[in-house]
Amino acid sequence: MKLRILIIISLLFGTNYAKSQEVIDQVVAVVGNSAILKSDIESQYIQMLSQNYAHYSTDLKCEIFEELLFQKLLLNQAVIDSVELSMKEVDTELNRRLSVFINQLGSEKQLEEFYNKTIAEIKDEFRTIIKDQLLTQKMQQQITSEVKISPQAVKNFYNSIPSDSLPVIPASYEFNQILIYPVLADEQKKESYDKLHELRERIIAGDKFETMAVLYSQDPGSAVKGGELGFVSREDLVPEFAEVAFSLSSTEDVSRIIESDFGYHIIKLIERRGELVNVRHILIVPEISEQSLKEAEKKTNDVYLQLINDSIEFGKAAQKYSDDVDSKLNNGIAMNPYTGNSKFAVEHLEPNSRIILEQLEENQVSSVFLSTDYKGKQAFKIVQLKRKVNEHLANLEDDFQEISAFAMQNEQMNKIKYWIEKMLNSTYIFIDDSYGNCQFEYADWTKFTNR
Repeated sequence: MKLRILIIISLLFGTNYAKSQEVIDQVVAVVGNSAILKSDIESQYIQMLSQNYAHYSTDLKCEIFEELLFQKLLLNQAVIDSVELSMKEVDTELNRRLSVFINQLGSEKQLEEFYNKTIAEIKDEFRTIIKDQLLTQKMQQQITSEVKISPQAVKNFYNSIPSDSLPVIPASYEFNQILIYPVLADEQKKESYDKLHELRERIIAGDKFETMAVLYSQDPGSAVKGGELGFVSREDLVPEFAEVAFSLSSTEDVSRIIESDFGYHIIKLIERRGELVNVRHILIVPEISEQSLKEAEKKTNDVYLQLINDSIEFGKAAQKYSDDVDSKLNNGIAMNPYTGNSKFAVEHLEPNSRIILEQLEENQVSSVFLSTDYKGKQAFKIVQLKRKVNEHLANLEDDFQEISAFAMQNEQMNKIKYWIEKMLNSTYIFIDDSYGNCQFEYADWTKFTNR
């Protein structure tokens, strides 16, 4: 399963390594009507080597090859079974994946530089790949949808693992938090609004929208492209922006000024394709004044004093004072946006939060520090460490949820292997001799070649 995730990352963010290699391409396998090329394997292999993933397997190329065989078999059957998939689902998933990796890299611009393509070009190139991946996922979900596992089965699975084969669970933190954001002063908001109003008037008078975006927009991801966002769905946009973007009907019009959590925008339509729209925008972000920062810091320090003087419990303080809607409604419990649970692996922590949490004892409350939330907004923050788990071998007491997931994967894998054997009896398979000696995990694919 871990390898499959790496393959998806490689497909979506593979560099141009493969293009720089002098690889003579050839068909190394056919599953149904779909071919697997040597370059498919080589490009993923080189990408994984560059990221030091070779230690996952003694024969990485064969594992990549079998994963591709499995994906093609799933895709072939999904087509035969007419598995339903809308383009809206495809674009939503594509944008979701891009958003995750943009957050990890830092900005859209860094992603574009990493891939040497614009966001729009990346989306166009990988839309079909994402479509095929979603079809294979839906097909696999149909295969494993009825697999269930009981607590006793989880314990039996754990006890069946040799002690020297227990998985290593990385260090993690669980914590409560209080976030207080600086309040934008009316003066700063008016300055930004007036600046954007002036730009809008200049554009209406004849200045090019694209030029104004390059010169003045404070959205670094789109400014260098003349403000262009590329094709996006409503779900990819904040509601205020989406309402206006999807209401535009003429490519000549410039929208009214709209306000969102990011700042002030004006929008210009490029093209509309059904439930997707491509627009340009100019963003002006109000500057947070030193006075607002000081006031937010003072407010957070006042909360901190109440906490250390035992005047209020942390959970009640979060409910009363925190500006973070998600955690304040849950007694301040921070939820990991990447996993949906309360455990944060080190790589999922914002740098300042990680440094602070590393220094705390369980139930200890931190002093006030400046942080950045996962949306990129600054906030003053207080955290209370609830639990720190160091890197360790998996055990039932600390890691029942993780072990349960491993046990479920094992049951699902058994179901998948049975399905593969069944499908291979009725599916055309060709495997080139160059991969005929691979030791496969799912099935003996070569046994079904050319049948």
